Amino acid sequence: MRKAAPVKRPRSVPLKASALKSGRGLVSPSKIEGAVKSAMPSFVEPCLATLVAKPPIGEEWVHEIKFDGYRIQARIDRNDVRLLTRNGLDWTDRFGGLAKALAEFHRGKAIIDGELVVEDANGHSSFSALAAALKSGRSEKFVLHCFDLLYLDGLNLIGATLRDRKRLLEKLFVRRAKAGPIRYSGHLAVDGARMLSDACSLGLEGIISKRIDRPYRSGRHDDWLKSKCIQVDEFVIVGYLVSSAGPNAVGALVVGYYDKKRLIYAGRVGTGYTHRTAADLMRRLRPLHVDAPPVQGPLTNLQRRDVVWVRPDLVAQIEYRAWTGDGLLRHAAFKGLREDKPAKDVRRPITKVIET
Repeated sequence: MRKAAPVKRPRSVPLKASALKSGRGLVSPSKIEGAVKSAMPSFVEPCLATLVAKPPIGEEWVHEIKFDGYRIQARIDRNDVRLLTRNGLDWTDRFGGLAKALAEFHRGKAIIDGELVVEDANGHSSFSALAAALKSGRSEKFVLHCFDLLYLDGLNLIGATLRDRKRLLEKLFVRRAKAGPIRYSGHLAVDGARMLSDACSLGLEGIISKRIDRPYRSGRHDDWLKSKCIQVDEFVIVGYLVSSAGPNAVGALVVGYYDKKRLIYAGRVGTGYTHRTAADLMRRLRPLHVDAPPVQGPLTNLQRRDVVWVRPDLVAQIEYRAWTGDGLLRHAAFKGLREDKPAKDVRRPITKVIET
């Protein structure tokens, strides 16, 4: 029995015009079912993927690489370009020349859904590298991976299928091949389990599976599903421990999450800090000091020991192996601060079982 060939990683680069010079397979905007003429929305609430234990099965599903960065909605109104976070915050000024690159990429009007990343030496998106680039102002490192098109030159595409939206998006890259940091995020119509396995072997975070026949729906739905190689999620910082190396650096973070309005203790995060990040965290957390733990529920003496409690204002991205039986993070490591998500929105991730 022949062994199946490994799934190749989808390309996520500016396409060359020669790759699709015939234009076959591309669709005219005026012929797209579900597209309607309208003024350009100021913001479209993003579609969010539901976490599942394994990728779905079926020909209606396609799969993309999961990036580790900031979800960004690029709103192009000719020369006026705005880069909006998943909550609609305008971060255009933080991303340097990316807005200029988008204005050159498309001269008309468009809303593009994508992920802003910084890549490591292996070409993988790295949230730690992104956080460092944002802090240092190294805007030349930013890359925007574009995976959806919601509006184009007078047509609202939210009601169109993902198949048609991505064909139109791909067509934009054919017309504007030299887009620099603006890249098309491809997809594969292959076995999702095999693609996830290959993504994990490449050291990637996971994959996103999407229904190719569905319109764009805001909020968290089952049309988009995410399967992870490693667990990476957001947690609220509720306290810290001072580093044994000195009083001006953090040695560990204490984190939690919200269950409705209750802030729940989730454990300590003792690794993942450089000297610079440990000192920066101390500068940010010191003014937030409070006397009592902000979490609800009883804490053991060990959980309280040496902790400096803080107001739960900051959100950290944490990589971890698993949850313990008593609801604490196992083998947790700090990846960076998330500035695009309010602390009140942080919930414990729930893996959903989807019948496909």
